[in-house]
Amino acid sequence: MAKENPASAQQVSADCEAIIKALKDMGNPVNVAGMARFGINPEGTLGVSIPALRKIAKSYKNNHALALAIWASGYHEARILASMIDDPQLVTREQMDVWANAFDSWDVCDQVCMNLFDKTPYAFEKAIEWSEREETFVKRAAFALMASIAFYDKQASNEYFEPFFQIIAREAIDERNFVKKAVNWALRQIGKRNRALQSRAIEIARQISILDSKAARWIAKDALRELTSKTLSS
Repeated sequence: MAKENPASAQQVSADCEAIIKALKDMGNPVNVAGMARFGINPEGTLGVSIPALRKIAKSYKNNHALALAIWASGYHEARILASMIDDPQLVTREQMDVWANAFDSWDVCDQVCMNLFDKTPYAFEKAIEWSEREETFVKRAAFALMASIAFYDKQASNEYFEPFFQIIAREAIDERNFVKKAVNWALRQIGKRNRALQSRAIEIARQISILDSKAARWIAKDALRELTSKTLSS
């Protein structure tokens, strides 16, 4: 990557400072308490809404250097905002690993995967790799990526998702709430793409349903409820 010149580095620093100040000014302790009730880590959280973050992001799209600076601030909402303004074509594997290792809340994990990581050239690779990690939110990121790819990548072939099905079946026994919900999300989202993948997802859900695991049975039951409720047209 080209080295930032002094002027651009100065602008990044000024923009970062202004954005962090704006986020702090918008902070709401009542919102933080409400977010905590939904399992969102209150540490470093300001209580700024996602719509408010998206409004800020509109002025800074595809600004990689600024995204890195905002992320480095450590604030919860700043890290979500960083995922909204970064340029996915400039994101490296190393950056993805550093950010994933820093995930400490399900919403930051999911937002980063949906806003940014799924659009990078390494999305498939990292979904596979992270599925074998033990850290709760790194593993969750693997399945958030699978779900995001299934929703947003309209060009992906049915064959592309077969490795994901195998991983979903393997990891369905993980009893951690933040992981099992993401496994379920990935299975349902892939199954909603088309009739063939719906049929395959139902097959995988039925395989999972007979495993000796409360998590697996919950994933299967919930996925089957949605996947069998209607037949896709194609």
